[in-house]
Amino acid sequence: MRFSLLNACRAMTLLGALAVAPAAQAQNAVFNEQQKQAIGDIVKEYLLKNPEVLTEVISELEKRQAEAQQVAQASAVQETKQTLLNAPHSYVTGNPSGDITLVEFFDYNCGYCKKALADLQTLMKSDPKLRVVLKDFPVLGPDSVEASRVALAVKNQLQGQKLFDYHVKVLESRGRVNGERAMAVAKEMGVDMTKLQKDVDSAEVRNALQENMALGDKLSLTGTPAFIIGEAVIPGAVGIEPLKQLIGNVRSCGKATCG
Repeated sequence: MRFSLLNACRAMTLLGALAVAPAAQAQNAVFNEQQKQAIGDIVKEYLLKNPEVLTEVISELEKRQAEAQQVAQASAVQETKQTLLNAPHSYVTGNPSGDITLVEFFDYNCGYCKKALADLQTLMKSDPKLRVVLKDFPVLGPDSVEASRVALAVKNQLQGQKLFDYHVKVLESRGRVNGERAMAVAKEMGVDMTKLQKDVDSAEVRNALQENMALGDKLSLTGTPAFIIGEAVIPGAVGIEPLKQLIGNVRSCGKATCG
């Protein structure tokens, strides 16, 4: 395992605190500078003789940080649930009246989002009760922002399967996807281009993107794709089987993790 200098420093600080805490608590002692130096030397000597302790400490630190993040994200999901599931500008596909909703944050220039698309299509085909909400989350540069603005504007003209077909065509485009490419796909699908250009520059589209970005920040998303199912945030293209399991768990016990 490779460690960053920051994690190593954190681990040493934690070990030092653990070394002095019991004595301080038991005796309510205040150490002078000479005693502090002696304690520091003892900790240093121990670490030099037993460097594997750092591995255990860092592992525990990362575990606790991950658990804390999961708790914070679950709370954020609950706080933003209405916007996550029912914002008027989101793409809703699958069964709009389905019993379980899977939310995906995506970027049109995200290679892993392209990979996850096949999983999403398979899930919707095999699970007629699944409702899917797609949220533009353009984190990969100005081209992605342009593409998302166009796609959100297209929603004013295309609905249902046609809107999802548009999403698929843009996401499966070769090379870098920008506003020009998103416009070209819209034209291919018969969209009124004059109206589209007007809608792209509208406050409605601007506000929709701002809301999605704020949601991503609230949920501590660091990339795409990111899925939300039940109270859980699942980063990355994890594959179809983990998503199926999570959906099944929510159906059976109301949470992403049962038991």
